[in-house]
Amino acid sequence: MTDVPNLTELLANAPTNWGKWGPDDEVGSLNYLTPASVLQAISHVTSGEVHTLQRLIGDPKGDPVWPGRSPAEREMVMDESIWDREDAPQFPGGLHYADDKIEAFLQGSTQYDALGHVWYDGKLWNGYDARTTVGGMDKASVEPIAQRGVVGTGVLLDMARHFGVEAMEAKHTFDHTDLLACAERQGVTIDKRDILLIRTNHLQLFFEQGESFYEDFCEPGLEYSPELVQWFADMEIPNLVTDTIANEVTMDPSTGAALVLHNALMRNLGIAFTEICDLESLAEACEREGRYKFCYIAAPLKIHRATGSPVNPIALL
Repeated sequence: MTDVPNLTELLANAPTNWGKWGPDDEVGSLNYLTPASVLQAISHVTSGEVHTLQRLIGDPKGDPVWPGRSPAEREMVMDESIWDREDAPQFPGGLHYADDKIEAFLQGSTQYDALGHVWYDGKLWNGYDARTTVGGMDKASVEPIAQRGVVGTGVLLDMARHFGVEAMEAKHTFDHTDLLACAERQGVTIDKRDILLIRTNHLQLFFEQGESFYEDFCEPGLEYSPELVQWFADMEIPNLVTDTIANEVTMDPSTGAALVLHNALMRNLGIAFTEICDLESLAEACEREGRYKFCYIAAPLKIHRATGSPVNPIALL
């Protein structure tokens, strides 16, 4: 589109939580998750079944990442071949060991965004100046989220099954009314302060299509509307978790703007974003058990001044 509105114009009247938790807040809507919320979340654990939600780093079939980011590369530093050399290190008792390292985008796998990850008008979450990102995130980095941790009631909304498809195709959009319809079909209620986990199974197409997956890249997902944003605000949603790379339809079909909800929900409302999750085993269990609420636990890595962090969230049923 040639007349794409800027975000300042598009979100001029959008709700905001800036200042709600004070001028120094860096965790936003995660403040909704109180000790009482944790106890409520634990009450949903009835079987003790554990589902980890991180996608494998270094998957032999490939790692889905945002275009322009490269997948993680793991390098072996020490292995048994080192001890074939005459100058091999020697340890009392004959110890040998293996060691390796990884080079990766911090947002190149299942990960949490820092609240300051995206912005417009030169302001991050809570009104922090965008110049605080220069050389590292001095404000609204992922570190405060990691220090705090995330525990709350998760609700899985299986949009792929709701729409009757194995994997949702690119550009397929939906909104909060679809989320509510999906919840009704599943027999579950979305309550205030629930952590939303949205399954599209779209990344199955990445493994099937290879590099062609990125042609005309535009994932399925939630589509911006003032009503959707207001619903998220009214429901006091603390965390949006999806199995896509960007958590929303990549390019808004109505306006042509990119990642509008990153700004409307994360920058303005302080909602934490968790991306590239593997929700398949959880979805199978939820369908089998006929229950879609559980205890959700996540703790991204504590990385100083970082824009995001890998994470392995856990759903306890």
